[in-house]
Amino acid sequence: MTDRIGWLGTGRMGAALAGRLLDAGQQVTVWNRTTAKTVPLAARGAAVADSKAQLGGLDVVFTMVSTPADLEEVVLGPEGLLSGPSVPDVLVDCSTVSGEVSARVRRAVAGRGAEFVAAPVSGNPDVVAAGGCCIVASGPPTALERVQPYLAMAAKTVVRAGDADQSRLVKLCHNLYLGMMVQALVEVTTLAEKGGTDRAAFLEFLNGTVVSSDWVRNRTPALAARDWTPTFSTELLRKDFDLGLAEARSLEVPMPVGAAVHQLIQAAIGAGWRSEDFLSLYEQQARNAGAGES
Repeated sequence: MTDRIGWLGTGRMGAALAGRLLDAGQQVTVWNRTTAKTVPLAARGAAVADSKAQLGGLDVVFTMVSTPADLEEVVLGPEGLLSGPSVPDVLVDCSTVSGEVSARVRRAVAGRGAEFVAAPVSGNPDVVAAGGCCIVASGPPTALERVQPYLAMAAKTVVRAGDADQSRLVKLCHNLYLGMMVQALVEVTTLAEKGGTDRAAFLEFLNGTVVSSDWVRNRTPALAARDWTPTFSTELLRKDFDLGLAEARSLEVPMPVGAAVHQLIQAAIGAGWRSEDFLSLYEQQARNAGAGES
């Protein structure tokens, strides 16, 4: 592939994704608000841009940021990607943001004669680095065709969801389900534990049954050890529940389980688990049950 690639946002997820393109032999120019976070990628061969607007002269630019406001800032802000004289042919956003913000950015990008692809990612940085993540993408067919090879370099699975911003809702549905699943997992774990079964033993049993999954098997050692080293923080999960439940309201879709879990996530953040891995929902559940002190 001969496109000149830019990458805006080299936090843990962005760095892992950009690293996949570098490992595949692509030329990548990176920018991050905290320049120090670009150093490991520079050591792997990436060029480092002095500004966001500098990436506008490249062919395809990817973004990976934390919140909808961050996406608007890096693309539409006074010093954003669209602020310079040139813009990329295609902007690919891999963040998890609202459909509303995505549509606003898409319109602005189109106004500069470029195309926009929404391509949120399922997988934590370790999964991404190992080539095991999944991407759901939506946008104009011509743009999707052009960036498909790069998405395939980053992910084991790339699914097209539509011609506009449908992929945003797909990813939010995924994260809603993930949060509901983890809450269910910590509830039954706490119940078994309070009834006298060792937490690790219960999880070992669960992982041998048909209700387990690769994700549960990979994450239950951390749950057994109460290791809340963040792969995806409780605060970021709350952000996605905020966005997902807002979409549900706009589409008149009842989400009784999701709404209840939303409040439990909020309670966990209020109790001090904001920056920990979202498996720390266990701590709030165990506290409510008077269990899990060992």
